[in-house]
Amino acid sequence: MTERYHDQAPPGLAAAPGYSQVVSASGRLVFVAGQVALNEEGTVIGHGDVVRQAEQVFENLDRALDAAGASFSDVVKLNYYFIDISALPAVRLVRDRYVDTGRPPASTAVEVTGLARPEFLIEIEAQAIIDVAGEAGLPHGPPPAK
Repeated sequence: MTERYHDQAPPGLAAAPGYSQVVSASGRLVFVAGQVALNEEGTVIGHGDVVRQAEQVFENLDRALDAAGASFSDVVKLNYYFIDISALPAVRLVRDRYVDTGRPPASTAVEVTGLARPEFLIEIEAQAIIDVAGEAGLPHGPPPAK
């Protein structure tokens, strides 16, 4: 597995509550587009319920990471977009079911005035780094040649 460096409180920065201020690693990058609370049929899950929407979003992130041969243990950065940032503590509880809370990914959370559809309360995107050793075993083969 790729070695990773996580630091929740590097010198000169305040301790981060529930995320790392800095993460570094080497390997193949995986970028997951912002996920919203749609199931595989395109139905919105959790109308008006940010916790249920977050659960669906993390399920979607998990599936997308798996499609690239990655998992949440490979995630180095999460970006959150909230309609109401006060939902952050509740969403962190959902996130904690998926990430290593002892070595959490770096994170950014912002409040926005709207997302792609008015029923969406949250959108989350992920960045991961996976080992380059064993790439040939990925479900979709190795990345394109340079």
